[in-house]
Amino acid sequence: MKKLTLFLLLVFIVQLVNAQNRALEIRNKLLDRDVSSVLVVAHRGDWRNAPENSLKAIDYAIDMGVDIIELDVQRTADGKFILMHDKTLDRTTTGKGAVAKVTLDSIRTLKLRNGCAIKTKENVPTLEEALLHAKDKVMINLDKADSYFEEIYPLLEKTGTTKQIIMKGSRNPEEVKSKFSAYLNEVIYMPVVNLDKAKAEENINAFVQDLKPVAFELVYNDSTNVLPVKTVKLLDKKSLIWYNTLWDSLCAGHDDDLALEDPDKAYGYLIDTLGARIIQTDRPAYLINYLKGRGLH
Repeated sequence: MKKLTLFLLLVFIVQLVNAQNRALEIRNKLLDRDVSSVLVVAHRGDWRNAPENSLKAIDYAIDMGVDIIELDVQRTADGKFILMHDKTLDRTTTGKGAVAKVTLDSIRTLKLRNGCAIKTKENVPTLEEALLHAKDKVMINLDKADSYFEEIYPLLEKTGTTKQIIMKGSRNPEEVKSKFSAYLNEVIYMPVVNLDKAKAEENINAFVQDLKPVAFELVYNDSTNVLPVKTVKLLDKKSLIWYNTLWDSLCAGHDDDLALEDPDKAYGYLIDTLGARIIQTDRPAYLINYLKGRGLH
């Protein structure tokens, strides 16, 4: 019995150490511009099996093996930060009204709705709860956080999660340096560039020269645009490439819907032709299975 207890204790310690190293391992892949695998980003957590932006959606995504979880942040009337995509409570909770006009205490009384708008047992988590819940386990992309990052950063320090955070935005390099330079040694910042817009290539070059970002999120909808292919060489050994497959206009139709018919034409095209090494998806389990079949996850 003592030997069994000791064995179980050792197994628990190994699992704990692995969990604690997981986020750091993913961060190092980003910092090293590692192209040997493809990192999977779960959009709003695993929202197909749990309410979006819920603790359970975070748990399910981590359990399936995603590398990054995208979470949305909103601020309540009393200045508290919660996980919520919309500016209103109507779609995802049993409440109504603008998040910015409701206090946290009132939001605590609500229940989250699932993707079919059915009430669940899940509560709206605070950002602090979510950070502690995912601590050391996975990287976190905080969406909609750059507007009040100065207020959020103390929460990251308090929870010890500064090195787990990815922040993205469409600001130019000068704005990023001016607004976020105090945080960039800890937090990873990824520029978002729409390749269909004028001066997109110039914008990429400016970021590479001034900030040397670990990755770019690239967006394009024009299938005749030659810049997505050109960008592969432009960013070779400099920055990783992130694409979103959430809907067709983000990646010229190489999205999750196409992947259900032919994953090689969707995910495969982004990986092999456009150099994607980070993919954000609404079907993380499906993408992970595809990548494992190719030895890329």
